[in-house]
Amino acid sequence: MIYTAIDTFYLTDEQLQNSPSRKDGIDEATETTLRIYGCDLIQESGILLRLPQAVMATGQVLFHRFYCKKSFARFNVKKVAASCLWLASKLEECPKKARQVIIVFHRMECRRENLLIEPLDPYSKKYSDLKMELSKAERHILKEMGFICHVEHPHKFISNYLATLETPPELTQEAWNLANDSLRTTLCVRFKSEVVACGVVYAAARRFQVPLPENPPWWKAFDAEKSGIDEVCRVLAHLYSLPKAKYVPVCKDGDSFTFSNKSWNSGSQPNPKEVPTNSPSAIDNTSNIKAAAEVNPDSGGSKGVLAKLATDKLKDSKESDESMPIEGEAKEDFSMKSKSERRMESSGDKSKDKERERERERERDRDRDRDRDRDRDRDRMKVRDRDRGRDSDRERDREEAERDRTKDRGYRSKDRAKDSGGHLEKSRHHSSRDRDYHNSSYSSRDKDRHRHHSYA
Repeated sequence: MIYTAIDTFYLTDEQLQNSPSRKDGIDEATETTLRIYGCDLIQESGILLRLPQAVMATGQVLFHRFYCKKSFARFNVKKVAASCLWLASKLEECPKKARQVIIVFHRMECRRENLLIEPLDPYSKKYSDLKMELSKAERHILKEMGFICHVEHPHKFISNYLATLETPPELTQEAWNLANDSLRTTLCVRFKSEVVACGVVYAAARRFQVPLPENPPWWKAFDAEKSGIDEVCRVLAHLYSLPKAKYVPVCKDGDSFTFSNKSWNSGSQPNPKEVPTNSPSAIDNTSNIKAAAEVNPDSGGSKGVLAKLATDKLKDSKESDESMPIEGEAKEDFSMKSKSERRMESSGDKSKDKERERERERERDRDRDRDRDRDRDRDRMKVRDRDRGRDSDRERDREEAERDRTKDRGYRSKDRAKDSGGHLEKSRHHSSRDRDYHNSSYSSRDKDRHRHHSYA
């Protein structure tokens, strides 16, 4: 039969004393410091991301629960704190993007370590690796929790308890602050939220010297015991006596959130020195081998031959001694030349890369100019087409108007012809008479002229 409970993640003192971190050799003080440091990171990052207090409280509880099952030596505090806050923002329905969480934790670490604050490029390999590590840590947390991440905080009980006890209003803010500080301790994994709320109320009342009813005891009404309340007050007093928590490097997987990958900080390592083949030891060995090969007692050579061999060996040894520093200098020169050549090659490669980048930029600019010219040509063609359409419409209108005018003229001429039919006949008759009259008058005038000429 499968049995699951929502809020039963509570440990005893013995289980906390035998935590996985203790088994890896981490003492109690170091574990307490790392717990406080991780909770400080969650609280500060939540403020920078403008998240509500419920999200930060849920993230701190998840942080304590995770390190009750896993060791600080195997999981980095900064990565787990970031993933706890990211997961808590989803659980409390105030989700934030992974990019925002990574940028905030990157800036926080740079400020805490007094490093140069540089903007994190979201398209770099470093950012992609950080995002992958954040999601990995979230999967580890969910796996260890069994996907049961319900958290009940003591904050919701404080206002009800104080309203029931009829305490002054300034006590509410003090109890709320103590409840926020209690999240940095292991009280959330040792006691229920009702017991922590009673302890916080008791500590706030003792500080402001506000009496609480004891006959019967007020904590009995809230399902708490005096031993639990005293333990809560003792843990809070111990928390306030500690100095500000600082990071202690105990993790084997890297001590940094931003610079966790070794390849990001690995510099160029010097190459191992090559042992010269013409070293004095090598020459001595070769000379000894040659001597052993040449001078052989079994050979039947004469004494003169042996003397010549000895003198030749001495000359060879002297020449080798004289030539040694020259060869060393030549090798040094060769090594210097090789280094300079390497530098020249690296500089040449860099210049080639720069030239390629410039050519690419020029090509991009040319493509952009071409696209702009094409767009301009298209716009011009559209405008021309529009103008042509307008001109054609105007010509059509003119032609239609001229046709209408010609039709009107034809109709008007026909009407005039009908009206002036009789008048035309009369005018023709009168015109014939006028012609006859003019002809007669002309003939009479000619006759008169001839008469006058005859008398003359």
